Amino acid sequence: MTDTARGSRTLRRTRLIVLVVATAISVLAVLLVVGAWRNDVTIDSDKGTATAEVLSAGKLRSAVSFITPDGVTHNPALGVLYPTNLVAGQRIEVEYYKADPDDVELLVRVAGRDASVAIVPAGSVIVVTWLIAGPVLFWLRRKETQRKEAKYA
Repeated sequence: MTDTARGSRTLRRTRLIVLVVATAISVLAVLLVVGAWRNDVTIDSDKGTATAEVLSAGKLRSAVSFITPDGVTHNPALGVLYPTNLVAGQRIEVEYYKADPDDVELLVRVAGRDASVAIVPAGSVIVVTWLIAGPVLFWLRRKETQRKEAKYA
């Protein structure tokens, strides 16, 4: 096998890897929005509302505690969905899935927020991924074409 053939094969494999990685990142971003939408549909199917206290606030996860109308205190292990701009000690309205009494998997979201808040971040990830992958794929393809032309010249 010549160096040109080996180089073309390496470029082709590299191009395939870049394409697979960019596609996988895009699919995961879409699945993130689909998962958020599914959680919202679940909550909306049997929705309860309560006033909660924010115990800890972070960009990715915030812990809350709330009491349901039946007097049971809940502190969902997964935190609250869509926790942006929450502050520890803040009192907020939450919506939760009443049919699931287990705090480990209890779905709770900040009232008034839904999966639409996940669209912009997921879309941004997809756009940035392809803004990086596109030129890399173009460059790899061009190098592969140059090698093929050099082989037959």
